[in-house]
Amino acid sequence: MPRELITIQTGQCGNQIGTEFWKRLCGEHGLDAEGRLEGFVPEDAEDRRDIFFYQADDQHYVPRSLLVDLEPMVIGSIQNSEFARLFNPDNFFISKEGGGAGNNWAKGYALAETCAEEIFDKLDRELDLCDSLEGFILSHSVAGGTGSGLGSYLLEQLTDRYPKKLMQTYSVFPDADVNVHAYNSLLTLKRLVLNADSVVVVDNPAMNRLIGDKRDFAEKSFTPVNALISQVMAASTATLRYPGYTNNTLTSLLSGLIATPRCHFLTTSLTPLAHEITGQRRTTVLAVLTNLLQPKNLMVQADVRSGCYISVLDIIQGEVDSTAVHDALAQLRQRKLARFIPWGPATIQVAVSKRSPYLQSHNKISGVMMANHTSVRHLFSHILEQYDKMRKRGTFLQHFAREHPMFADNLEEFDHCREVLSDLIAEYKACETEEYATWGSGTSKP
Repeated sequence: MPRELITIQTGQCGNQIGTEFWKRLCGEHGLDAEGRLEGFVPEDAEDRRDIFFYQADDQHYVPRSLLVDLEPMVIGSIQNSEFARLFNPDNFFISKEGGGAGNNWAKGYALAETCAEEIFDKLDRELDLCDSLEGFILSHSVAGGTGSGLGSYLLEQLTDRYPKKLMQTYSVFPDADVNVHAYNSLLTLKRLVLNADSVVVVDNPAMNRLIGDKRDFAEKSFTPVNALISQVMAASTATLRYPGYTNNTLTSLLSGLIATPRCHFLTTSLTPLAHEITGQRRTTVLAVLTNLLQPKNLMVQADVRSGCYISVLDIIQGEVDSTAVHDALAQLRQRKLARFIPWGPATIQVAVSKRSPYLQSHNKISGVMMANHTSVRHLFSHILEQYDKMRKRGTFLQHFAREHPMFADNLEEFDHCREVLSDLIAEYKACETEEYATWGSGTSKP
């Protein structure tokens, strides 16, 4: 029985990332732009399309996805693209107001309250098409208005309505180009701490650094950053869609990565990148596993040499021999490339997955790393520092008071969010010490 996953893409960022993800999945499963099987796909193909797609009456495959935005530009571009017929038209939601959230968390949250029932009616219809739903995947930005505000509201409601379902997010953290991004990020992070089971952190400055390092990138129908994120999303779900003996469900994949409830923020790296021309290079399991640990390949700006890995899962795709995996892991242990927490197992988990037979690759082996590393706290500390500076000056606070009653009389919501984030930073720091076992494991989801 399949363990289906429903994706919810919110705001400009979430919809752009989500759409590229679906384009990539179509390619990996041999589907055309309308969700129909290409002629070269055999009827007895072993991939599990039903995890992310269902079949309509005319037998074409439809994404299990909701596309939500408060302004029409991005969803309108999807509806006018060659992939317009791929999606269920009933699963598009654009606010009737159509003006967006204006980079204001409070406005996005307030508008979400007014249209929540319409969104959840669509979601409930999507649930009716699932035999055994495992959870939800949300793609969004933490800094804008819609992805942060509306995304936060959806996270709270999803936890309340479906408490036994997994909640994973792909959360894009900002550059410093939005005046109120520290406020928006802080308010969103509280919900990511309390209402998500797993957060894959995508750091915009790190992504831009990766793109800047690859001068031969050929931009096609999507931006370089969105291309990288869609690669990570596809690679990290490969074991679900091409199942083997282990990590066949999102639950099993995440259970080895998240040791304590609140420390569930994951960093990733990918090798080789889709735009790297590496046909002349010989890829080996050892080379792939080594490259995944290199700080320069991480999609978060963090110094992993100053902290500890809580857990590491490498998903390897391609022509892989189990003996080569064991040998490579032994060499990595000898080189001591990864420093682990003192109170847990110092091991790198490796899952081997099949590769799509429908996409050509220049490399025999590729991989993605999903890691829980304590250095992610530095990203949160930076957001906290920016927030404190703005809060001290009282900058832009009136925009929040104007848009939602929770800010009208006082700023207690900001204070509580700051407390939650400070506790998370402290917990990640405590994870680096042997005393963490007695320090405590934090609080679980409400």
